[in-house]
Amino acid sequence: MRALTLVPSTKRIWEPVIDQHETWLGVNPVQGCNKACGYCYLVDRGQTRVKPVELASPSRTVDLLKASPYYSPQAVLALYTCTDALSTPRTRAHLIGLLGELAARDVRNPVCLITKCAVTDDVLDAILAARAAGTPVIVYLSYSGLGPDIERGIDHPALRENFPCLHERGIPVIHYWRPLMPANADPETIIHVLDWAARYSACSVAVGLKVKRGARDQMTQMWPELGADELPLETADAVWPRQTWDLLASLPRRYPDHPIFQTNACALAYVLQRADKHRVHATAACAANHCPSSQRARCAAAVPTPVTADDVRSRLVWLGVPTVRAVDWDAEQRTATVQEALATRDRNNVSQQLGITIRASRASSDRYWSGRFEGGQPLIIDS
Repeated sequence: MRALTLVPSTKRIWEPVIDQHETWLGVNPVQGCNKACGYCYLVDRGQTRVKPVELASPSRTVDLLKASPYYSPQAVLALYTCTDALSTPRTRAHLIGLLGELAARDVRNPVCLITKCAVTDDVLDAILAARAAGTPVIVYLSYSGLGPDIERGIDHPALRENFPCLHERGIPVIHYWRPLMPANADPETIIHVLDWAARYSACSVAVGLKVKRGARDQMTQMWPELGADELPLETADAVWPRQTWDLLASLPRRYPDHPIFQTNACALAYVLQRADKHRVHATAACAANHCPSSQRARCAAAVPTPVTADDVRSRLVWLGVPTVRAVDWDAEQRTATVQEALATRDRNNVSQQLGITIRASRASSDRYWSGRFEGGQPLIIDS
């Protein structure tokens, strides 16, 4: 592997404070990270190895959340996806304030907090207080066995200690096992990671390397084989090393009581004990998940809400999308095909709110990575 040269752009590019992602609503009142993970989505946005900046106070963040057309009381909220909220005293203070504000203002959406940093006592107290008030908080611990050459600035022993710390206090943990790439593909590393994570977490979410538009050169620094021009990296759901992909099938034998998902939506449905709302059930993605039979039964029993083409148009208008010329609605497949280009965030929101698949070309400026809900499939690379 070549030495990483993570040089942030001279201009910092900001995400919306409230944004719709594939699985959840991103809530990003603080942006910029002082860490430097080589695979990070924020590298080419000038938002790594920088001081985090507050764009909205905790109170203002909740105002923006409730006013957003993407918001619904059932949506899962992913906090601080453009930073690590536990990385500095100021970001931790903002997180504590935001958790308190969500609880005080009766926001009962499930809340996800994704981190690689140590969970301090004051943050633990804030999470427990929010959960006691009725705001379900789930902690995603991003731990994949990568070293400091790729995850620069991460205290990996402290990250490992988060698992028993949270488990002992009854805080649900989802092990975020990503990205999986040649640097952490060997069986010894995988067993080292999963033997620990499976002991303390509810489940794992295994994800290959995501490659968004414009990030090919960045990812090739860590995985030289990705430099081949013919590889459809940007349209794949994720890129996997063959060694890891083949090993996935054997893991349930070693971890029979630890579900391993490839889709966040399914992991969250399992932890929240509700049916999947992203139409994963009975698809190829569903088959790839190592999912308990009880959860599959829960998803199979769910009755979808009736939808019409007018419902799709109305939802797009609600999001501020001009009236589309045509929506081809396939009621049997619950799939809408829209002729105009749509932003990924709008397509994701319509899919989630109506429980349908929506097909549309991408807006030309859209750099968000592809996903399975958009039709992307895993790309397996022999390395």
